[in-house]
Amino acid sequence: MQPCDCRPAPRARTRSSAPHVFLRTFGWSFGVSAVALVVAFLYGGPQALFLALVLGILEVSLSFDNAVVNARILERMNPFWQKMFLTVGIVIAVFGMRVLFPLLIVGVTARLNPVDAVQLALAKGPIDEPGTYAYILHHAHPQIAAFGGIFLLMIFLDFMFEDREIKWLHWLETPLAKVGRMNGASLVVGLFALGIIGQLAGPELQGGVLMAGIFGMVTYFLVQGLGELFDTDGDGELDEEDITALKQHAAPGTQAKGPNKAVAVAGKAAFMLFLYLEVIDASFSFDGVIGAFAITSDPIIIALGLGLIGAMFVRSLTVYLVRQGTLDEFEYLDHGAHWAIGALAVILLITIGIEVSEVITGLIGVFFIGAAFLASIQRNKRKALEPEPAHTA
Repeated sequence: MQPCDCRPAPRARTRSSAPHVFLRTFGWSFGVSAVALVVAFLYGGPQALFLALVLGILEVSLSFDNAVVNARILERMNPFWQKMFLTVGIVIAVFGMRVLFPLLIVGVTARLNPVDAVQLALAKGPIDEPGTYAYILHHAHPQIAAFGGIFLLMIFLDFMFEDREIKWLHWLETPLAKVGRMNGASLVVGLFALGIIGQLAGPELQGGVLMAGIFGMVTYFLVQGLGELFDTDGDGELDEEDITALKQHAAPGTQAKGPNKAVAVAGKAAFMLFLYLEVIDASFSFDGVIGAFAITSDPIIIALGLGLIGAMFVRSLTVYLVRQGTLDEFEYLDHGAHWAIGALAVILLITIGIEVSEVITGLIGVFFIGAAFLASIQRNKRKALEPEPAHTA
């Protein structure tokens, strides 16, 4: 009996169901955004609705690179952990980073208890008035930027220092890969950057900035190390417990897309990847949370715009990229996202001493992702024109 060649059929179904996948993936985002805008209107009228919409757009524009990086990690997980990213993850993103994190920073900085911090937040107040919620959070920006900037810088360096078969900007990525052959190259560069931002911060902020940067670096290596600890073979292969969990949670007949199609991480390894995703998301959200106070100091509007609208759409975009296999079809997107991460890391570190417009921060990510997308299209056209290698018997 000859085996049935049914490989083209699933591909055709995937293409034809793209609109259905889009609606199924982004449906909740559109619904939640509509509810958030209604709540904003009831809370503060047309002005609050407009500000929430602007903040949502700001968050999405700042997070294109975040979605690409998250998608590459998320595609390694089974359907159960992908759902966890959309449910538990969104709670962490909205209430953890957009509500609790600013309250925690203000409480620690101003030495306030949680109740007083909430009251101060609801009292609002302009960002340039000493003692207000926005003012205190703005003045904590150097430490926040040092933590997030160093963490993102380490992600960028580890990606670029690895010698990859596919390279986008050959003239830069090839020498960077050669530098990466040196043991501890990313650590050396990270420490050097930490020394520079310590000088940039000035004597008054130097201690706090250096400590925050060290915490950012330690957090990165800790999360990476725990991930490798639970990745038993160091190559993405699963142990018996992980395979059992995968069988329990995976949908029948499903298969992961991406370079590791046969491997969908579950169990302890998936949990560590989930934590890693949340730390990355937190680092990406630092600039958005701080930048939002330049638009409004109202924490309710910020939570509605950045959290319920922006964070939901970013997560839906991440899942859509996974389900459509976009990162494998457009192979330079990974590189573009990491160049955007590197640029964002540098901008965050620069803002410790120099103010940088959020417009620049948002556009630079869109620029790298857009350029990588167009370069990927050109690459696909060149590959399509290349003759197929002859198969020898």
